[in-house]
Amino acid sequence: MRRLAALTGRSLAYAALLLPVALATLPPLLVGRTGTVVAMWRGLRARVLGVPSVAAPRRPGVLAVTGHTLLSLLLGVAALPPLGVQLLMVLRGALYGLVEPGPYDTAWGGPTLAGAWLVHFLVAVPTSVAGLALLIAIAALHRRFTAALDGERQRVWALAAALLIGAAMGLFVVAWLQQI
Repeated sequence: MRRLAALTGRSLAYAALLLPVALATLPPLLVGRTGTVVAMWRGLRARVLGVPSVAAPRRPGVLAVTGHTLLSLLLGVAALPPLGVQLLMVLRGALYGLVEPGPYDTAWGGPTLAGAWLVHFLVAVPTSVAGLALLIAIAALHRRFTAALDGERQRVWALAAALLIGAAMGLFVVAWLQQI
């Protein structure tokens, strides 16, 4: 159980840092400093996920580093909705009674505060678990991409999965925006 909690925490942090690090790698990439970009990704992987650095890493080409950065941007953006779900779980699930002043007549589980709080919490738990599972998958997938920078063979399924996750998150965001 402790190992799962550690994996979840590291994956949550890694997924939260994907987009900022991907954006930070753009300036060095644009001026041709691919070594700096690769070092940033290896550093993130080592510091957050605890993956040891390769003893004699290879120097990937510009095309490989550019592709990695673009996929990292895609996965970083795709991580935003499940990260938002985690934030909503805390604010609208666990802390519902503190952030919603009432009345609770039309709230799920209303008309009492206790009923509304309980129902919001019970709805938030499975939603949060699904979001955490997606964040763990995104972190594992990105770790696989970063290992390819070290010379491991890139798998076609990993590219397909990244594109599928990006497309699914895009559809999710569009559908969510349509309901607002």
